[in-house]
Amino acid sequence: MVLFFQNNAVQYKSKILGLLFLISLNLFSQEEIQNPEIQNQKICPPKTVFDLFKKDDDALVVKPTKNNFFLVIPAIGSQPATGFFFGAVAQYTFKGKEEKDKYSIANIGITYTLKNQWLVNVKNNILLKNNKIFLSGDYRLYLFSQPNYGLGTDIIPPRRDRPPGFSIDSLAQDMDYNYFKFHQTVSFEVKENYYIGGGINIDWYSSIDDKELDLANEKYTYHYNYSQKYGFDNFEYFLNGVSLNLVHDSRDNQVNASKGWFANINYRFNPVLFNNQEYSNVLFAEYRHFVPVSHKNPHYILAFWTYGQFVTKGKVPYLNLPAIGWDQRSRSGEGYTQGLFRGNGLVYLSTEFRFPITCNQLLSGTVFTNFVTTSNSDNDLKLFKSIQPAAGIGLRLLIDKASKTNLIFDYSWGNNSKGFYLNAGETF
Repeated sequence: MVLFFQNNAVQYKSKILGLLFLISLNLFSQEEIQNPEIQNQKICPPKTVFDLFKKDDDALVVKPTKNNFFLVIPAIGSQPATGFFFGAVAQYTFKGKEEKDKYSIANIGITYTLKNQWLVNVKNNILLKNNKIFLSGDYRLYLFSQPNYGLGTDIIPPRRDRPPGFSIDSLAQDMDYNYFKFHQTVSFEVKENYYIGGGINIDWYSSIDDKELDLANEKYTYHYNYSQKYGFDNFEYFLNGVSLNLVHDSRDNQVNASKGWFANINYRFNPVLFNNQEYSNVLFAEYRHFVPVSHKNPHYILAFWTYGQFVTKGKVPYLNLPAIGWDQRSRSGEGYTQGLFRGNGLVYLSTEFRFPITCNQLLSGTVFTNFVTTSNSDNDLKLFKSIQPAAGIGLRLLIDKASKTNLIFDYSWGNNSKGFYLNAGETF
């Protein structure tokens, strides 16, 4: 009798374990349906470029996921503002130990050009205290030169009105200057994904050498005419102030977002603290949105990035006017040289379609377009009256699985212009 009850107990336990096993399988399959990325990674595990150089048996060793990633890449290229340049960019990506902690990014880049220029860039977008504090900074020290092209997006005439042999280089007016920038905001979470804070903003331009200015022969430049009209010194000026910052960030990963949206409104107040200053207010507003377009593969993404920058009150120096390519990471305006389009106001829009090329995420690609418009109060050019478009293609090479960091290669064509770009991390 005892044996009978024991056998029944064993059978009863076996049935319960079997039922629990079936339930767990069913729950796991439902999770795979609800989260296609789990199924994709199970069928085709992600592989980085570094994995290509590992031994086959290394892939069988399960290693803990790291919460940080350090990368150094060379910076080599050429553009009208700098000529041929070379240097390096170091990027540190990290996150806290909590599951809900998001990745933060800090990087430094040092570049030297054959025009004897030095460019030092330090950027940070950091989340602290379980995403409750958001830091965003942009520091620069430039011994620099960059041509000026005038104000407004109508500097490139329509094709029907364009003179034979027209070149953007014909508009360029060379200038050397030193530039120190310190922009840092600190924002605090007031509700999940919503932040309020403020910042300090310092811009100092010195040793300005307007190379094509020849007062003796009455040969004037864009920079000189603007500075004379609005009362700025032609050789040095400052723009220092404080800002109010409002942020929303629901992106799943700021390094390489696959869903969510980001918005930032920054309103800057620039009082008169030193000589060569004028009072002004500047508004910066930015929006990014990431939309998965496939239920089966989350790596098909439609991404949008738009921002506007506007001088809402007072006057700012010529080199501080909103200009393409001068956003925090200098990623806007692919297809055009930095600073080509400048004005009292600027609106920029970029759209990208991102797609996988290989199943293991090693290679992916993108096709993109962007549009920019700037205003010019001197000739009554309004925003959207003149719009300059660009389009391009890009290749992505996975270099870190956890943070989904890609090495990106983009080639873009603009209106009478083109450019090649090498960076770490997505364009936006």
